[in-house]
Amino acid sequence: MSEDAGKQRVLIFTHQFEIIGDLNIYQGVRLTDYMNESNSFISVTGVEVKRQSGETLMKAGFLNVRKDDIEMIVPEDALITSTP
Repeated sequence: MSEDAGKQRVLIFTHQFEIIGDLNIYQGVRLTDYMNESNSFISVTGVEVKRQSGETLMKAGFLNVRKDDIEMIVPEDALITSTP
């Protein structure tokens, strides 16, 4: 990873799963731009995958997520409130 790149912690919601992990995004790049410019899959590191019920399904160092399956994505630091 280059000196200009940083990790952005995100929550990704699909129809079946909640994925919490890090995206490697260059400083100053908006998440929206990153998503628009990425290919069919995005790479997420330091991942925890939960079912919609809240049950942890797995933890992994790396996961490719298909963009077409993503319903919502939000930077963790943009959350104002969330419910468990």
